[in-house]
Amino acid sequence: MTPPKRPAIALDRTITHRLHVLAKVTDRVSQAAYETDAGIPFSEGRCLAAIGAFSPLSVNDLAQRANLNKGQASRAAQSLVDQGLVRKEASATDGRGVVLTLAPPGRQVWQRVMQVIERRNGEIVACLDDAELQQFSRLLDRLLDHARRTAGDSAESGHPPAVAAQAQTA
Repeated sequence: MTPPKRPAIALDRTITHRLHVLAKVTDRVSQAAYETDAGIPFSEGRCLAAIGAFSPLSVNDLAQRANLNKGQASRAAQSLVDQGLVRKEASATDGRGVVLTLAPPGRQVWQRVMQVIERRNGEIVACLDDAELQQFSRLLDRLLDHARRTAGDSAESGHPPAVAAQAQTA
């Protein structure tokens, strides 16, 4: 039996593998920071950040903006509603839908979450100088735009490239 032919590039050198590892490592550290510094679980913090930045949002829009599946976004949103941090109201345009907005107590928690996101972004790119960071941001924007186009997603998917780049590293 002939062993399988080795690929031209080692798995741990592929872009997809390295991006996935980077996302997992940064998520793990960010998860601890959300809980310790903002007092909120990671998925709820991501949802609160998205609601504060882009509201009003439907649950589907929230899932997209927070990079969660619809079930995760729905559970996190309901928890935020139950805590009094988010308002859930009937949608004026969709009879069965709801829209989510920050409640007044949610604004303070949102500000803490945004401080965590800002700090984490700074920590993640701290090894880059200003020129490298600008170049990396431009390249990441291009990669995201290309990935969305080749996946059939609209460039207007609700994620301006710079916002998407920040969201991915938070």
